[in-house]
Amino acid sequence: MISPEEVKKLAHLARIEMTPEEETQFASEIDSILGYVAQVDTVSLQEERKLPQVRNVFRMDEKPHETEMYTHDIIMGAPKKEGNSFKVKKILSND
Repeated sequence: MISPEEVKKLAHLARIEMTPEEETQFASEIDSILGYVAQVDTVSLQEERKLPQVRNVFRMDEKPHETEMYTHDIIMGAPKKEGNSFKVKKILSND
């Protein structure tokens, strides 16, 4: 079960402001969603299914706009930046 404190932490990471009431409400809603998704574990896959033929349906790459046309505007919206890149806290470690 996800707690309102965990929702608060997730909201902070996503830079979303939430009231304590919203944190409690979302904790309940997330639990419902996770319970529904957990039903996938109960599906029996004993019968063999024929997989559809896989093919490429994407268009050929084209140059839709000039290189770095929007880079400056996007970077200016970041809270921290380093050159033409976003600067973020390290969240993974090699421990």
